[in-house]
Parts: sequence; C-alpha cells; structure tokens
Amino acid sequence: MHEKSNYPYLYSKRPNGRAHQRKRHHRDNGPMRFSPKTVGITAAAVTILIWTSFIVIARFMALKGLTPLDIVLCRFVGAGLVLLPWGYFLVRKLKANNPKYGAAQTWLGLSPLPVGITVLIGTFGGVAYAVLAYSAFVYAPAAHGSVLLPGMLPLSTALLSVWLLREHLGAGRITGLAMIFGGALLVGGVSIFNAIVNPAAGSQTYIGDVLFVCASTCWAFYAVTCRKHALGAVPATIAVIVFCVISFIPVYGVLVWSGVLQSKLATAPWSEIIFHTIWQGGGSVVISGITFTKMIEYFGPVRTTMLTAVVPGLSALGAVLFLNEPLYWNLIVGLLLVTCGIAVGVRASKTSTRLTNAAKV
Repeated sequence: MHEKSNYPYLYSKRPNGRAHQRKRHHRDNGPMRFSPKTVGITAAAVTILIWTSFIVIARFMALKGLTPLDIVLCRFVGAGLVLLPWGYFLVRKLKANNPKYGAAQTWLGLSPLPVGITVLIGTFGGVAYAVLAYSAFVYAPAAHGSVLLPGMLPLSTALLSVWLLREHLGAGRITGLAMIFGGALLVGGVSIFNAIVNPAAGSQTYIGDVLFVCASTCWAFYAVTCRKHALGAVPATIAVIVFCVISFIPVYGVLVWSGVLQSKLATAPWSEIIFHTIWQGGGSVVISGITFTKMIEYFGPVRTTMLTAVVPGLSALGAVLFLNEPLYWNLIVGLLLVTCGIAVGVRASKTSTRLTNAAKV
C-alpha cells in the first residue's frame, strides 16, 4: 500500500474537470505550442540519449585525468548551479501560496522537503549512487554497466517495493524478474567466478560489477522512497542536490586538503572539468530528470519503462562502437535476458492493472 503523501502540494497530479478544460481551451487559443505527442516523443528521445550516453561517457572519462570523486564533485556543482536557485524560489513560492507550508516542511530555505526526507533521498539518490556508479566505471567496462546499472533497476525496485510498499508480484512479473536476475548473473557472476578461479590474472572487473549492483540498489531505494511519499520529481531532485552540495562538497574539500583523498582537479584540463560540470550536472541530473517526468506524463509509467528498456542494449552497442569494447557471449546473452525480462515484467504489470480496474468496475 502506498502511504498518503505528506506533501500533496509537491505531488504532480493530472488536472481534470471543466476548469481544466476551460484552461486548456484558453491555452489552445494562445501562442502556438508543441502538441503533447511531440513533447512526449522528444522527451523520450532526449532521456534515452542521455541515459545511454551517461554509461559510455562515464566509462570513457573514468580512464582520463579526473578521479571518480572529482567527477562526482563536478556533477553536484553543475546541478547545484541550476537547482539551488530553483529550490530557493520554489520554497518562497510554496510559502507564499500555502500558509501551512512552514519551516518544518523545508530545509535551509533551499530544499522544498523536510530535513529527514531530504537527508534520506539525498544520501541514497545522490551521494551514494554517484560515488558507487562513477567508481564502478574505473574497474568494469561500460557493457557491464549497461546490464547491471539500468538493467538491474527493475529487479531491485520490485524487491524493495515488496518490502517497503507491500506490493504483490504476480507470476508474469516474477518471470520477468527471474530473467533479469539471470542476465545479471551471467555478467557479474562470471566476473566473480573468474576472479576466484584465476586470482593471478589480477582482474578487478568483479569490483566494478559489485559497485554497479550497489549503485542500482541505491537508486531503486530512492525511487521507492519517492513513490512511498508521493514526491514530485522536481522537488525531490532539488532536495537531493541540496543535500549533496551541503554534505559532499565540504567533506570532499577537507579530505583533499588534509591529503587523505587524492584529487586531480588542479592538473586536469579546464575543458574536461567544464564538460563534466555541464554534462554530468546539467545533462544527467537536471535535463534527464525533467524529460523523464515528461515521458511519464505522456506515455504513463508502463510504456515509459518499456521505452527505457532499450538503454542497456544501446549503451552496450555504444561501448563497442566508441570504446572498442568486446562483446563476449555472456554479455550478449545477459543483455538479451535483461531486455526481455524488462519487457515481460512491464507487460505483466500492464495486464495486471487492466484486470484490477476491470474487477473494480
């Protein structure tokens, strides 16, 4: 069961009724706007492009000058430059429009969510996810990230939903999740097996695979928490970045200054630093967050998941084309199992929803 939202004014609800029809009619008579279909398709294309590029670019840049934590810093700085001012004005607007919106429902005048929720989703959806994901690309190829990062997300999300939301998994979804687990086992399991059987080879791919799974689980926990509290995408994203900027950046600075942590920001080219700040912060966090929300508004959550199921395959193909990574048999089969598992699970969820709605009628 989903808990009733404690922040109803932050949750995106679809308007209906005559008032909405009048408002929509008024907008239609105004300046020319893109149709909902055009916006939805464009948002889908942008989201898939950014998600796919994230995996390929993160692997490519992980082998360059900056350390993973340097890239995490650039990600949070880039996103913070956009989202902190946005959060400040959003909080002011919410306070002006909602008299009940007091100090207990915001944090530092920047996060539109209370401190408890901000810290929780900021820890898992911000700091932990970014640190684990970028560190994983140092050890494992992008093709492994394709299977274990977005590919494992439906499995970890479903398991956490059963635990935290008391959701029931039907036979179709269990079949799809089993296929996803099998695909992940073919990729991560083989790397672990090789490390155990032949430790002299010195392969550290299994370390990256474990980190990918942990990063995917952190993101799944963030997503389930947002769903449990019915948080809107924009307020949740702002809250995450507020926590990341306030917590990660000072700790990172102290560790680098004291010599505990190595940083290559001082010697890296400015072009590389600016690229990460714009792409990782502005693109991966801000733009893809907004376009993903637009996808859900037009396509709905089920079709959105089906569309994003192409990310593992596209990013693996991108790794082959742009990074010259080999695709071994276990990677190919793993990708097929994960992609088919997502499709089967989503189709089963869609069928279950229709049966439930029919039973209600």
